[in-house]
Amino acid sequence: MNDIATPAKRQRFPWITLVLGTIVFAILIALGTWQVERLHWKEGLLAEIEARTHAAPAPLAEIEKVWETKKDVDYRTVTVTGRLLNDKEQHFFATYDGYSGFYLYTPLMLDDGRAVFVNRGFVPYDRKNAATRPEGEVEGTVTITGLARNPLSAKPSSLVPDNDLKANIYYWKDLATMAAQSGLAADRLVPFFIDADKTPNPGGLPVGGVTIIDLPNSHLQYAVTWYGLAATLVAILAISFRRRYKLRGGTRPEVAQH
Repeated sequence: MNDIATPAKRQRFPWITLVLGTIVFAILIALGTWQVERLHWKEGLLAEIEARTHAAPAPLAEIEKVWETKKDVDYRTVTVTGRLLNDKEQHFFATYDGYSGFYLYTPLMLDDGRAVFVNRGFVPYDRKNAATRPEGEVEGTVTITGLARNPLSAKPSSLVPDNDLKANIYYWKDLATMAAQSGLAADRLVPFFIDADKTPNPGGLPVGGVTIIDLPNSHLQYAVTWYGLAATLVAILAISFRRRYKLRGGTRPEVAQH
């Protein structure tokens, strides 16, 4: 007996394929367009950071006004004068140039009685104790130029260890806790950090200028990928429909012989 399927029966127009293909195509185009929007946003952000880091250093009071209105002072150049409270420095675990060690966050006492935490730079792990680098424990009035940095509102990730306050080792920059550990009143504290620039410190430690500005911008590649997938989907659907059309136009399908 011959089991013969007619072309009309076997080659009905694939409406479900068309509908699903259209939906997937729309999603891919939307994802590509979103990445293009993200690309423009990231390019604007990078341009803004570039402008901030290369601007002339502004007095601390000017940066504080920006903070009051925008709550964002990241990477703005600033200069500040005061007295380092070296006995109250806090240690943030970090790596620099392939070595493990600490960034020194030291309160700088201002003339008005307030304090701002300054990341003075990196010291190797075995130089954590200030007694091993006495030359860098600068006394008297100093002027520091660097980049203002926004504080963190909370621990950035559950994968980040809790700060070890007993050992004075921080794994995330908790400004409020640093102030409390240093005996500084919260209402007498500048609400952001300052990363000191590369100006050498006496004795060579700490090493300043350790701010890392690394904002990857892969949105163009992502956009091309999504749009490329959309184009590939269209090509596949077009080839599939073309084959079906040819079959419906008279090409005899295979017949199973029994």
